[in-house]
Amino acid sequence: MRRDKQTVRLAFHQSHARGSAFLSLQLMRRSKRMRHPDGWVEEYSYEEKQDIRKRQRRSSHSSDREKRQRRYHHDKTYERCHLDSKKLERRAQEPSVERESHGDKERDGAMGETCKERRNRDWHHYSKSSARSGRSHQSCRTRHRSRRHSQGRSDSRSHRRKRSRSFEDDEEGHLIYHNGLVLKARYEIVSTLGEGAFGKVVECIDNPNDDTRVALKIIKNIDRYREAAMSEIEVLEQMNSLDDERTFGCVRMLDWFDYHGHICIVFELLGLSTFDFLKENGFMPFTVDQIRHMAYQIFRAVSFLHRNKLTHTDLKPENILFVNSDYDMEYNAKMKRDERTLKNLDVKVVDFGNATFDHEHHTSVVSTRHYRAPEVILELGWNQSCDVWSLGCILLEYYLGLTLFQTHDSKEHLAMMERVLGPIPVHLLQKTKKRRYVHHDRLDWDEHSSSGRYVRKHCKPLKQYMSSRSSDHEQLFDLIHSMMEYDVSRRLTLEEAIWHPFFHPMRKERKK
Repeated sequence: MRRDKQTVRLAFHQSHARGSAFLSLQLMRRSKRMRHPDGWVEEYSYEEKQDIRKRQRRSSHSSDREKRQRRYHHDKTYERCHLDSKKLERRAQEPSVERESHGDKERDGAMGETCKERRNRDWHHYSKSSARSGRSHQSCRTRHRSRRHSQGRSDSRSHRRKRSRSFEDDEEGHLIYHNGLVLKARYEIVSTLGEGAFGKVVECIDNPNDDTRVALKIIKNIDRYREAAMSEIEVLEQMNSLDDERTFGCVRMLDWFDYHGHICIVFELLGLSTFDFLKENGFMPFTVDQIRHMAYQIFRAVSFLHRNKLTHTDLKPENILFVNSDYDMEYNAKMKRDERTLKNLDVKVVDFGNATFDHEHHTSVVSTRHYRAPEVILELGWNQSCDVWSLGCILLEYYLGLTLFQTHDSKEHLAMMERVLGPIPVHLLQKTKKRRYVHHDRLDWDEHSSSGRYVRKHCKPLKQYMSSRSSDHEQLFDLIHSMMEYDVSRRLTLEEAIWHPFFHPMRKERKK
């Protein structure tokens, strides 16, 4: 009897074991059918889980690499370089909207800047490019995962990277220097004037040249910045040769050289930019007479570029510098505050890193956002008249003390234009490639949305910005309106603008 019970118990255990094995097999098979994109279901075996972890890790790393490659492809931010045709074709697919972001951020935060403002207050020579440094912008989760899985490998990689990088460069490619360092056995660094994504600008003493003070632009030791710098040098050399008598107000390049992989460009030392002066003067507008004096020089300088088949493409107050920004401080009784009055209103145009010859490839996006012409936003193609639009925006900014089109959104930007200048012509909206901006041959814009209310609050018809009805003010606004025509064929050229009645007093002075 006992033996029979043992036999039955043994048979039961064997049957149970076979059943468990069969059930495990079924669960394993079912788990393969129940795989999910986000991971495994609970029925996976330990071995399967390990296998899937490995596959996910490999695929996530490869996708990260693909994303980084795509991201770097679109981080090519310089608009124009004198490269071979293949590089130009590739560059045509690389939108350059990055360039505007830094200027946009600086403008939006101008009123509230503190230490950042102090750091850049002597930014004399070139507006800060917003080109990204090229460093990976992985998410925190991705970086954490990479550190967790390959701590030892990352340490060894960083060690190799530090050894391979020149000891004179920091991690972003900037030259590491100190005051008193002498470059090319000639230029002694005195102080830092400013810093941008492209590199840094320093003030130097030109020792062999009677200790003359110069501005030295030190480009990052990164390929795309070097290429853009060489492109700028080519433009500057041509301008120097065409304006040998220094008749036109374009910044003068004095020298250039390669210092351990850093392209260095030497310029004449100028004063503050017109934007920086406005900012330091509490955004007090310039007077109409001051605007006339400055605008006449700017128009002649940019007209000189246009005659020589060049378009600047990035005109803005940051890229127009006073030759000397010394001032007198006077009390303004009307405003009840101190006001800075410039001793010398002479200005020069700078930053030719994005200047484009007529025969060169024209990228789809140019200009910093606030000064971007409507034909650029609508992708209708552009030419030298886009500089004229930018200058119209600049004159209005000098007059108001603030930026007219304060936005980051293209459709909102177009809505602001319509608020100030009237409806965009139908034939332009019919031609645009940006069909999402258009509905029934009109700008697709809801005036009752929050953006619509913002536009109505911050913009008004052009003539309503006039602070006086005197003839000088009337002439200035007539000039601005002619420069900000939507239709390029009707927009004033700079040659025509110089002969506008607004500049009649300037022509009389030049005859004397």
